[in-house]
Order: sequence, then structure tokens, then C-alpha cells
Amino acid sequence: MPLEPPRADDLIGRVAVVTGASRGIGRACALALARLGVNVVCAAKTAHTSTSTTLPGSVRAVADECDAVATHGAKALACVMNLLDERSVVACVEATVKTYGRVDILINNASALWWQDMVDTPTKKYDLIQGVNARGAFVMTRECVRWMKRGGYGRVISMGPPLPTSYREYETKTAYYMSKCGMSMVALGAAAEGERFGITGNALWPATIVESSASENFQLGERDNWRKADILADCVVHLCCDPQTTGQTLIDDEYLRARGATDEDFVKYRCNPEVEPPRLLAPGSTAAGWDVRRGDVRALTADKARSKL
Repeated sequence: MPLEPPRADDLIGRVAVVTGASRGIGRACALALARLGVNVVCAAKTAHTSTSTTLPGSVRAVADECDAVATHGAKALACVMNLLDERSVVACVEATVKTYGRVDILINNASALWWQDMVDTPTKKYDLIQGVNARGAFVMTRECVRWMKRGGYGRVISMGPPLPTSYREYETKTAYYMSKCGMSMVALGAAAEGERFGITGNALWPATIVESSASENFQLGERDNWRKADILADCVVHLCCDPQTTGQTLIDDEYLRARGATDEDFVKYRCNPEVEPPRLLAPGSTAAGWDVRRGDVRALTADKARSKL
């Protein structure tokens, strides 16, 4: 039997804030929620569509896309926001409440990538990824959870990994995992502190590389190894409809299998329809400790020369 769609009646009229919604995974999540009648706040730094081919999309463009596919009268709000600026984050949540009167769902998706050895990680770069990933998710969650508690309902989902269990997984990714596991911990903290208020919190991580501007701009291997962002968007929808799952660090395909998905259901997520991608990012993968260096598109040629991908 194929994976059954979630029973999403409870999502109609809810309000979701999606960070990093101008492209990639954030855009896919925003559209998936809008299709179910959720009012979506598209929050990201990019205010206008750029002529750059490396960073297409904008919050305003994605908000328009959400309005075009929304059901049950849902409306999208474009919110230009910088996660490094606390005042900007607070203003985004205030604008959400002013427009809709509530906050029900938070998708902590926006993040910065840095895969380099510790000795090749400047303090300025470390501070940047900590500020965007761990600190940014914390501040946004703190501000949203205030309103979730008032409403007696909440879903916090962070795009963060399980804590690595093998020291080999930290190779070239120590600073990155410190920041991304911080995002996971924010979701687990929301689960613990929000449990008696009807709030769930979970971290969600892809089993392999997901098609996005980052995977394209940093040339993260062959497309045969990638899945479409829709797999994470489908997980988000199921988690929003799943009050029983909370306090978990989840892998996308494992979570969907637990919900009844079969091999056939994953075919639609392949970037190459003919190839099932290896689970490069899943804990315990034979690719753990893969020597990949990325962080600055301007240094891509040198990084690729030093990588084994």
C-alpha cells in the first residue's frame, strides 16, 4: 500500500512561519503547507528576485506562489528577515501576530553551510554559522513559542541532524555540526518545555543530499545521489499532523517508512528517476567521515580538488 496522505483538517487556518523560504527546501515546505490551507509566513533575507543565477527566488515571489496554490482562503505573508539580527526576528513574529493573530507552526529551515577542517575555520566564519544556525533558530523559536503556548498548540521542526555517534562524522564538519545540532536541540527544548501546552518539537534531517541552491552552487556530487526537496516538505506536513511524535531527531525516509511508505513511494523523490540515491547523510552510513570541503563558492575549485566526493 502506498503512503497515505496525512489527515490535515486540523491544519486549515493555522499559521506557519518558514525560515529560508525564498528557495529550495523552505520554498517546498511553504508551498506544501499552503496547499493544505495553512497561512504561511515566508521569512528570509532575499526581498527581491536577483538576476544572479546562483541565488534565484525571493520571499515575495514565494509568497505569491503560495497564494496561487493555497486552499481554504489561506493567505501568505512575505517577511524580509535576517536571523543574525534579533530585532529583525522579533519584528517578523510581531508582523505575523499582527496579520494573523497567532503562530502555530515554525519550520527552522534557514542555515549556513561550512564544511572545513577546524584549522581552516576562521573565527568570523564560526561565528556566522553559529549565529545563523543555532542562535537564529533559538531566537526565532523563543519568540514563536510564546504565542504557541497562548494558543495551546504548536509544531516546531528544525532542519537539524541527530547527534553524530561516530567521531569520524565530524571530519571537516566540526563547526557545522556544532551549529546544526544546536538547531536540533532547540526543537527538542521546545518539545520539553511545550509539552503541557500542546507543542511538539522535532529535528528532521535528510538521508542524502537534497536538491537546493546550496547543493547546486557547491556542486555536492552527482544528481544521482540527490533527492528532491519534496521529501522534506512531505515529512513536515506529516509531522504537523502528528501530535504523537515529539522530542525526536528524525531521518526523512525512516520517518516516512514508519508512517507506511514503501520503496515505491520514494521513486518520486529521486532527482534521477532511474537511480535510487545512496543514503550519504544518514547516521551509520558507509559515507560517514566522507572528506568533503565546502564553504565559499569563490573557493569551489580548490575545495573540490581537496575533496573525495
